[in-house]
Amino acid sequence: MLNQHSHYYLPKPTGWPIIGSIALFFFLGGFANLLHHHWFAPYMMTIGFILFLVLLFGWFGTVIKENRAGLLSDHQVERSFRWGMVWFIFTEVMFFATFFGALFYARLVSVPQLGGEGDGWWTHLLLWSHFQSTWPVFSNPNPTTFKGPHSVMETWGIPAINTAILLSSGATVTVVHWAILKRKYLTQKIFQIATVLLGISFLFMQCREYAIAYTEKGLTLGSGIFGTTFFMLTGFHMFHVTIGTIMLIVILWRLFKKDFEPGNLFAFEAVSWYWHFVDVVWLFLFVFVYWL
Repeated sequence: MLNQHSHYYLPKPTGWPIIGSIALFFFLGGFANLLHHHWFAPYMMTIGFILFLVLLFGWFGTVIKENRAGLLSDHQVERSFRWGMVWFIFTEVMFFATFFGALFYARLVSVPQLGGEGDGWWTHLLLWSHFQSTWPVFSNPNPTTFKGPHSVMETWGIPAINTAILLSSGATVTVVHWAILKRKYLTQKIFQIATVLLGISFLFMQCREYAIAYTEKGLTLGSGIFGTTFFMLTGFHMFHVTIGTIMLIVILWRLFKKDFEPGNLFAFEAVSWYWHFVDVVWLFLFVFVYWL
């Protein structure tokens, strides 16, 4: 750190939030159009993703320069960063809670009622008397509109491998934290590289799982409520792992620059918090989507 500042640092106005909004508009707009099979959807998503990468590296780069200049060394500034990261992760918890809520509602309320359980016997009798309440739903109430999957992913196949990968990455990133505190520079780099490789491995295995789901099992976004909840939950988690892996790569680059010391490592801590959050979400996914 080149300089020390004892006052609260206020950054100059920046256009990064606007770029981020444009990036999300293109990416999510492209994804919505992809569901409707519009030809331009992949191009919109690509533009959005590229802009998002520009945003990440540009905004990260600005904060890194501020940190190296000693502008963020004030304790109140660091406290603001920490609370900001805490509330950001809290919003992510609520984000995934909505999708888990949709999963539990469909599984415990909607599907049983459509099958005639509880107060749903009248709907079942008049509309879909042939429908049997099961989970996963292989035969939808209206199979002509939403054709159910042939089968679902085996719990102890790719999902179990991905669980082992993420749990291992949580361990390696913890070792990196310890190595920073002990100033063991070689250990930092070795285990951070291992964490990055584990993150990339998870993404590769998840892509492999999606290919199998679509080509062999008939499990798609259009295969009914199970397919919808499956891809929404695992897809958004995969997106978060992608962002987390990019963050880990940036941290690896900073480790080679020796940016972190025992009293100056919040950037690493923030990324490790995020990565542990991604790990915990996956454990819930493994249990409630793949296992039970």
